[in-house]
Amino acid sequence: MTTLLAPAPVTDQEGRGTGLRDTSALVGRTLRRTTRQLDTLLISVMLPVMLLLMFTYVFGGAIDPSGRYVDFVVPGIILLTAGYGAANTAVEMASDMTNGIIDRFRSMPIRPTGVVTGHVVASMARNAVSSALVVGAAFLVGFSPDATLLDWLGALGLVALFVLALTWVGVAVGILASGPEAASGFTFVILFLPYVSSAFVPPESMPSVLETIAAWNPVTPVTDTMRSLLLGLPLATSTWVSAVAWCAGIFLVARVAAGLLFARRR
Repeated sequence: MTTLLAPAPVTDQEGRGTGLRDTSALVGRTLRRTTRQLDTLLISVMLPVMLLLMFTYVFGGAIDPSGRYVDFVVPGIILLTAGYGAANTAVEMASDMTNGIIDRFRSMPIRPTGVVTGHVVASMARNAVSSALVVGAAFLVGFSPDATLLDWLGALGLVALFVLALTWVGVAVGILASGPEAASGFTFVILFLPYVSSAFVPPESMPSVLETIAAWNPVTPVTDTMRSLLLGLPLATSTWVSAVAWCAGIFLVARVAAGLLFARRR
């Protein structure tokens, strides 16, 4: 007589453990792919340093003849780096959505949402390396911050929140785009934002229309907050509250949109 044994039920703890293992594996996949794409990796890491040198030595003398333009421009270069990283995330996410890998994951006993987490973690890691290189290069060309340890922690936390928000925007765009080529158009839009803000020149030096745009640009309060923290300048409460509110708002909207779009595309 054959006894039929019912499969043991999966406990919540086992389900959570499986989900963590799936997510960890997909995060590792994205990070390995990043290190194998040497051209993209080099551009992501070296482009911010090249932009720092260009703004400091080519434009810096005309903008600030005192020679201290490097102190002014470092926050802007870091935020520009975040935008470039988000644009790369959009392209890579669009590639995954259109090359059939999502369908492959659906046929496997794993959580496909780990793909999204993998792209977010990889973007944060790339931006951390790029930002560290920018700060290191800035010190070599004369960057002299007057920040305490608490100021540095505040600036790093704000940068992380800004990167996280833009990364989720990139994920949402990548899911929505019809392919990597369409998603690459996001690069222009996201990289244009810092130029019409306080990242590279004071907004009051712009024409009135652009000055108004810069005042409502979310990059402006984030840049002003970072600059005040790093250079030991007075920081208005309204400025850092606005910076955190913009970053948190963009993150929440992009996170919800990415979740809904991913569920629909699947």
